[in-house]
Formats: sequence, C-alpha cells, structure tokens
Amino acid sequence: MALRPDYYKTLGVDKKASAEEIKKAYRKLARKYHPDRNPDDKQAEARFKEVSQAYDVLGDPEKRKQYDSGTGPFATGAGPGGGFGGFGNFDFDASSMGDILSNLFGGRGARQRPRAERGADLEAHVSLSFDQAISGAQVPLQVPMHATCPTCHGTGAKPGTSPIVCPRCEGRGIETQGQGMFSISQPCSRCGGSGTVIENPCPTCQGSGAVRTVKRLRVNVPAGVREGSRIRLAGKGEPGRRGGPPGDLYLITHVASSPVFKRKGNNLEVEVPLTIPEAVRGAEVQVPTLDGTKTLRVRAGTTHGTVQRLRGAGPPKLAGGSSSDRGDLHYRFVIDVPRELTEEQSAAVDELSKVMNGDVRAQLFAQARQSTEAGHGTS
Repeated sequence: MALRPDYYKTLGVDKKASAEEIKKAYRKLARKYHPDRNPDDKQAEARFKEVSQAYDVLGDPEKRKQYDSGTGPFATGAGPGGGFGGFGNFDFDASSMGDILSNLFGGRGARQRPRAERGADLEAHVSLSFDQAISGAQVPLQVPMHATCPTCHGTGAKPGTSPIVCPRCEGRGIETQGQGMFSISQPCSRCGGSGTVIENPCPTCQGSGAVRTVKRLRVNVPAGVREGSRIRLAGKGEPGRRGGPPGDLYLITHVASSPVFKRKGNNLEVEVPLTIPEAVRGAEVQVPTLDGTKTLRVRAGTTHGTVQRLRGAGPPKLAGGSSSDRGDLHYRFVIDVPRELTEEQSAAVDELSKVMNGDVRAQLFAQARQSTEAGHGTS
C-alpha cells in the first residue's frame, strides 16, 4: 500500500495553517518552480507538479477535510473502523456511491463502464504592465499540464494491445464481501474500480494514458484587471479522460505599478502639485488622464490634500465597457513648498507676511484654554 503524501510538508505549512496561509505558501512555491523560470529543469517541473497537487487538495475546504480525516478518496486502509472492510466508521468515495448501491440492490452481475473524468483545473500567473492591465492585452503563456498520451491515445496500453477485463471483479469495478445477511462493496483492489487492467503498459506513459507537457497559449486578458485578479478561462485546463470535459484555467494577474496613477479600489489617484500662489488665488492646471490630459479648475483657497474627482474617467471594471462601468480619477492637490528660497523669493515672502500678519494659531489656543477651563469646572 502506497503511503499517503504529506501535502502540508510539501507546501511547508503547519497542519493548523489557515486557508490564506496555504494559498500564500502555494503562490510562493509555484512562482519559484514554475517552468517559465526553470526551462528544461525536470526536477523543478516535478516539484511544481507536487506543489500543485498539494494545493489542489489543501486549497479546497472539502478535500482538505477528507484528507485530514483520512476519508473519501484519502482513506488509507480497510478493516474494522476504517476503509470499507467493517461495520465501524467505514468511509467511501462519493463518486462510487451509485456503483455500490447498484451492487447491493440487484446490479451484482452488471459490468461497470469506466466513468468519464473531468480534466483538472489549472492556475497560471501572468505579468502585465500598468497600461496592459488598464486596456487589456493578449499575452503568450506556457502552461504545464497532462495531455492525452500520443502513443496509446489515452488507453494506457502498449500499441497493438488493449486493456483486458479485470479477472478479479470480472469488469464490474467493485468487490463484494459478505457480512452475515448483508454484503459490503468496495472498489476492486486489482483495477481500482475501472473494470479493466493493463497487462502491457504503454512505454511512453507507463500505463497512465497521459503525459506531462507544456501547452503554449495566447490568452486575452480583459481590461481592468489589477494585482491578484483571478480570471477563469473555461475549458482551457487539462483535458478530460474517457470522454470527460476539460478543466478550467485560472489566470492570476500581477500588475506593474505606475509612477503616476495609484490604485484605490475601483478608482485611481493622482498627486497634483500646486504652487502657493495657485492654491491661494486659484488656477487652471493641466492634469494627466488615462488617455491624455485635461484642464482642472483649482478653487481659490485650496488646502493641502484637497481631492477633486473626475467621474467615470478611471479604470474599466472587469464586467464593464461604458463610462458608467468605469471607476473615477481622484486628483489630490499637494502644496509645493520650496525648501530653499532665492533672495527675490525671500523678499516676496517677507512682503506677503506683512499684509497677512494675523495669528493663524490664535483660535487653536483659545479652544485649548476653553477645554482646560471646562475640565477644571467639572472637577
């Protein structure tokens, strides 16, 4: 009996790790061992496969629960108290429930047809520039996956031969053990429930019917993605087996930062410097947009940190296209105070201070005194 792999050890996390910790560990390892970063490195490819398999289980709450308890497809033994062999806490794969019930209630002589299997879902990471994320882009992608073996065309058998009916279960895919007046059924120990066995395995895939390959794609990334967006490409995952449908491919996007535009949820923010005269008197200033420039009117007396919004001029939302489906552009005005002054500037500041000679902090101290006096009056 093969030992069950330690998926927690594979991802380097504790058994009590949260779903977010598991996801973070997986992403780190997936980037490290991704075939794009390790071309022609078989060890890295194998490690990438192990990491992906581990996350496929631990990243799914139901599969993780079954894995931790050793139930369902992760059952490790048979006999009383485990597996299918006794009346204790026997566990079974839900996908074989129909076969088990069929056997118990009159289907004992029927041969089981190999079940179609949906292909595995895959995950790939793509790096985009800021402009590509805003406008959308078509990018090349290399995705490691299993594909139908070209030698045996998925049968797993050596060319010129075919799988034979399993002699143990006679093709039913299940075995039955008597327990008094009842009988308990379990997947056949010889064929694993498929109903057939391969006597002469294919030399290319060693009987699995699939080979490891790297599929090259050009994928369309929609406009409006951001760092960490998860895009589903239906039917672009691994091909199904025995006529089953293909899985899906999920793209995780990584977006380079912009020196001008900063993401704020569905919106973008731009810092716009203002001179002291512009802030005091008001002005019309040119500001950048996603597709050019625009003139904004700055009101007289604008203070540091004031934000002016340009509705519908921000990034597109993933499901949108019109201006109503776009975020906003926020322009945050910052007063540009020079660190050093020329003689002419210093003289101008002196003149300004003479005509604006009020005590701007007088109200602050008045409020502080009122607060202190009120506190003493209540003590």
